[in-house]
Amino acid sequence: MNRFFAKLPRDSRDTLFLLAVIAWVLLPHASHLPWWCSTLAAAMLAWRGWLALSLRPLPGRWWLLLALLATVGATWFTHRTLLGRDAGVTLIVVLLALKTLELRARRDAFVVFFLGFFTMLTNFFYSQTLATAGAMLLALLGLLTALVNSHMPAGRPSLWQSARLSLRMALLGAPIMVLLFILFPRMAPLWGAPGDAMAGRSGLSGQMRIGEINNLALDDGIALRVRFKDPDPPPNGLLYFRGPVLSTFDGREWRPLQATFPPDQQVRADLRGAGQPVRYEVTLEPHKRPWLLTLDAPAEAPVLPGDLRARMSEELQWVASNAVTDLLRYEASSYLEFRHGPLRMTASLSDYLALPNGNNPRTLQWAMDLRRQHGNDSEALVNAVLQHLRTGGYTYTLEPGVFGEHTADEFWFDRKVGFCEHMASAFAVLMRAVGIPSRIITGYQGGELNTVDNFWVVRQSDAHAWTEVWFEGRGWVRVDPTAAVMPGRTGSLQRLRPPRGVVGAAVETVVSPVVALTLRKLWEAVNNAWNQRVLNYTQGRQLKLLSALGFESPGWEDLTKLLLAAVILAAAGGAAWARWERRRQDPWVRLLGRVRRRLERAGLQPGEAATPRELARMLAQRHDPADNRVQAIAAWLQRFERHRYAPQGSAGATDLATLRREMKQLSWPT
Repeated sequence: MNRFFAKLPRDSRDTLFLLAVIAWVLLPHASHLPWWCSTLAAAMLAWRGWLALSLRPLPGRWWLLLALLATVGATWFTHRTLLGRDAGVTLIVVLLALKTLELRARRDAFVVFFLGFFTMLTNFFYSQTLATAGAMLLALLGLLTALVNSHMPAGRPSLWQSARLSLRMALLGAPIMVLLFILFPRMAPLWGAPGDAMAGRSGLSGQMRIGEINNLALDDGIALRVRFKDPDPPPNGLLYFRGPVLSTFDGREWRPLQATFPPDQQVRADLRGAGQPVRYEVTLEPHKRPWLLTLDAPAEAPVLPGDLRARMSEELQWVASNAVTDLLRYEASSYLEFRHGPLRMTASLSDYLALPNGNNPRTLQWAMDLRRQHGNDSEALVNAVLQHLRTGGYTYTLEPGVFGEHTADEFWFDRKVGFCEHMASAFAVLMRAVGIPSRIITGYQGGELNTVDNFWVVRQSDAHAWTEVWFEGRGWVRVDPTAAVMPGRTGSLQRLRPPRGVVGAAVETVVSPVVALTLRKLWEAVNNAWNQRVLNYTQGRQLKLLSALGFESPGWEDLTKLLLAAVILAAAGGAAWARWERRRQDPWVRLLGRVRRRLERAGLQPGEAATPRELARMLAQRHDPADNRVQAIAAWLQRFERHRYAPQGSAGATDLATLRREMKQLSWPT
């Protein structure tokens, strides 16, 4: 491969390297760009690479103009707009790919470089993970290498030489980057989190449609991380993270009531917790909804950063004042054993008894039989149904098949299989049929301790649905029918795991499962550190930093003053370093460098190693030797060489000052 590139002309080599860097920048966009855009960009880059290898001319501007108009039309047809995040990224990718077909002069290369830098930043519109940051850091070094290489017009400098210089530039700029990151004012994001379809995959949704998923694909992505502040974390079986509450059933779909969220943030007085509340900190992944996941049930309002406010519905569901579109960290405390709600039957509880007419007739008949056996003893009825689940041959499965119209009937009497949604829905329907108010709670159950950083990791595969039933004199009480069928699902013995893919299976053939699990925990701990220290560096943490530096009641003014002072000090330090570096360099070399730059403007391409005698010869070859200006410059170069390389000690500051004055009086050809 090195021999292949060594035989290429420099222009071809540099073009292929730049195309490879651009392809690396565009690669993460392939997952969310329209298919035609990714295909077109790949085709344009491949075409440009072929032109560079075959040394063929570039296409005419009319072809590029037609391609641009066609892609603008395709963008409009796909997004129905030319504005916004997705349409804008589509256009910028197309423009970058098309611009490579105009790569004729250095000016065109600079346009490609800066389009590449901007496109690189757009990757963070969709993902701000550590992997994305690492990939874009590599892209940054690649673009800097191409930019540095373009400023070496003479000879054939190696790409490795340009890469080392770009790495040095990046390292020199790193302190300023860190300083700006720490002190630059935190702003709300200018974009939203990408949308995703939750149907058919494990995870949390705002409604629950029963019976239409043939099989459930487990999503191993992380939903939230939890760090407990007490030395002894609660057992896995008590970790119920409460999300949306579903109370309306139309025979097929469970939806929330039109819940109200009062402006006050205090938990209602009818919450009755047992024991001491558990204190913990949640790092919630973005999910584009306002839900706040808290352990069931919070003793007080979660403490949110910035201007966010938490509100609670009558059903103990906490929401933020805005959708969670970025990583969110908050503190909370919760009772793991609790009851809440009215102790006596009220009119509002009738909403939790409603069932659609003509739906699940066999379940309704069974409910009548249960009432005849156990009367109005609600606890006896619930215990009887749970015992029936334990002993009736019911099975937890992720492949229940598609259910018909009467989903509860099919679960109780025909299939006897399902996952947590089927069991919670069938149980809630039966409870309503026997006259016990019931509702479904969705959220996450359990988690896994990462021993590297001591954070509990809750995954999308831990998404769960359970029920709450209302008892006279006790209020709402949690009942999890899945635990009756498969106790290990809500404990620590049988956590759900997605099947290994091809890559995972191949890794396990080489690396032992223990080592693979350790590496996974280590990677997740590193990602968590990135999330906690970088992505979650909020305005509140900035102000805490100022407080630690001695500012009293810090605000935006203090932050701005400190930032300006830091920038001024950095600029002064850079100026002092540049002045020291200038003095450190040989003044004769600096003067000859100024002459080389003037000759470059006159059309020459002198290398850095060219001697004054060689510069005079190149000037005579390029311009008329009889020209008085050319003769004067050649004579000056000869004097410079004679004084510069005179015996040691004979050339002094006087000679150098004279040459400087003479150089300023020279007339330079164009």
